[in-house]
Amino acid sequence: MSTFRKINNWLHLWLGLASGIIVFIVCVTGCIWVFNEEITGLMEPETRIEHQDKPVIMPSQLMQIGNTLYPDVKVSYANYQQGRAINLGLGERRGPNITLKVNPYTGEVISKEVHKKGETNFFRWVLNGHRFLWMPFEIGRPIVNYGTLIFVVLLITGLVWWYPKKWTKSTRDKSFKIKWDGSFKRVNLDLHNVLGFYSLLFLLAIAMTGMVYGIKWYSEGLYWVTSGGDSLPDRDRETNSDSLMANKFYTPQQAIDKAWTTVIAKHPKSEGFFYSFPDTAKAKSAIFVTIYPNSGQFYNNQGYTFDQHTLKELPRDKVYGAVYEGAPFGTKLRKMNYDIHVGSILGFPGKVLAFLSSLIGASLPVTGFLVWWGKRNKKDKKKMPKAQTKSAGGSPDENEISKPRPKFQPAMKKAQVND
Repeated sequence: MSTFRKINNWLHLWLGLASGIIVFIVCVTGCIWVFNEEITGLMEPETRIEHQDKPVIMPSQLMQIGNTLYPDVKVSYANYQQGRAINLGLGERRGPNITLKVNPYTGEVISKEVHKKGETNFFRWVLNGHRFLWMPFEIGRPIVNYGTLIFVVLLITGLVWWYPKKWTKSTRDKSFKIKWDGSFKRVNLDLHNVLGFYSLLFLLAIAMTGMVYGIKWYSEGLYWVTSGGDSLPDRDRETNSDSLMANKFYTPQQAIDKAWTTVIAKHPKSEGFFYSFPDTAKAKSAIFVTIYPNSGQFYNNQGYTFDQHTLKELPRDKVYGAVYEGAPFGTKLRKMNYDIHVGSILGFPGKVLAFLSSLIGASLPVTGFLVWWGKRNKKDKKKMPKAQTKSAGGSPDENEISKPRPKFQPAMKKAQVND
């Protein structure tokens, strides 16, 4: 074996053992998260609202509904999705918060969810595990980020290890087929090698898009490469309204509805809208509206920011707020990042592929560990003295059984016969 392959295999083995638990947790939680919207929809059938060919209720009405039920809590956002109830969020992002499910045509409150500080629902708990292993964020997040980077290295070294020295019928069968009628060790090895190969490109895409969210140097470097040398601008959501214009053009309720109708007129066929209400107690707070042309996809979203006093359209984020059509390749790729990560870039079939790939990704540390453990035990047996190879019950070792026995010889000699 060449020195390169020895180093490659050594890296694959020990990096895999070191990062196995991290990879397992991140992949399993990723599997579950992929279908969080579909599962939530199945578990909450009352929130399905048949699409009607008439206008939905205005943001100011939603604000009034929230203020009537919870007068001391700020209305923060509204998530409109075609065919679903509106998610109306109240409260601060990191503090106690409330979610109301509201009929988009009648304003009827279908359900209420009150979350105490630090309390999470099931899918938020899953996401927390996926992002920082349920540890304190500042500790768990770097572990996940660099564990994912190690996983990318494992995928590449695994491909090198998988690649046969010579292509023959035997090596092709071992590389591309699982021998289901083989021993447990053989099936386990095939599951690791064959499934790892088939899922390689998908797992690379998922891992590399995941690192965009956590490793700054990688995120900036990827944008620099894909944009032809441009630097990634800071993500700017702190666009301020002109506080000197307060109450000179519109009241808060008028501005809220006017911003909504302006965006709706430009995108009448969009299937989703995210509306971020301004904090009317803060004169510099702005209105944010994001449109989603296709339900379940985010790459072609378009954001708008309005001054809450004058309704002047304020500058968008240079990358995430850019219009997808006509944007340079680096910007398009960055806007597609989440959809690639969860597979929704290919619609529902893409989510299925992401789910299966993540499931295989979770299995790789398990099957890899079993391969290593089996080889380790085999080496230990070879090192044991012959006297110790017998089992506790006195049964001989299989090597001893396999030794050739002398053929049966007649006990009588010629002389004895004569006697």
